[in-house]
Amino acid sequence: MNVFLWIVQALLALMFAMAGVMKSSQPKEKLVEKLPWVADFSTGTVRFIGIVEFAAALGLILPAATGIAPVLTPVAATGLAVVMVLAIVVHARRKEPSAIGFNTVLLILAVLVAWGRFGPYSF
Repeated sequence: MNVFLWIVQALLALMFAMAGVMKSSQPKEKLVEKLPWVADFSTGTVRFIGIVEFAAALGLILPAATGIAPVLTPVAATGLAVVMVLAIVVHARRKEPSAIGFNTVLLILAVLVAWGRFGPYSF
């Protein structure tokens, strides 16, 4: 199970690092083409979401890999779960079922990592 959790952590970290860099570095006009929900939020809010996602991606890997404050790994997973719940709410309001499904999968994976690393498979 430990190896499985590491794989899930790595996948989540990769996805959220890419999404975070994209949201925090690209102009809002370019993001709207790929992510229509961006039009409903200010540039600062979108950048903040990107920074949070990138920080959480680092938090999924670095604390556990270095042994420095490894409790931050499940905290990062919990934070991503909260972000995914908020994303599901936004996509539900916009009536975007495919985005809801994708965010639900990410939510389940983040909750799995949080449960495993806070619980029976902690560091």
